[in-house]
Amino acid sequence: MGNSYGKKLPACPVETTLTLISDRWKVLIIRDLLAGTKRFGELKKSVGNISQKVLTANLRSMEDSGLLTRKVYPEVPPRVEYTLTETGYSLKPILDAMWKWGEEYKKKQVAE
Repeated sequence: MGNSYGKKLPACPVETTLTLISDRWKVLIIRDLLAGTKRFGELKKSVGNISQKVLTANLRSMEDSGLLTRKVYPEVPPRVEYTLTETGYSLKPILDAMWKWGEEYKKKQVAE
């Protein structure tokens, strides 16, 4: 499978991962799509305090990098659905680790 990302990826694998999910919105979009396909409006609600413009830009970028697919249904108004690709879904262990780390960190903060 070729790199459709459009630019040369960094030599460091950690930097490559960060290049693809460096924006916190992207991580939250992936988190919400791990549960399954969502429509634009559902994502806007579940991701939180994100503007339509920023959500659109992030979804386009993630589609370009092969993390998700966008399907438009020819209805009025058009229905657009987003689904993680196999590549996007393969980020699940990373998000699971982030969740676990965040939980542990919060516990330590409360304990201090």
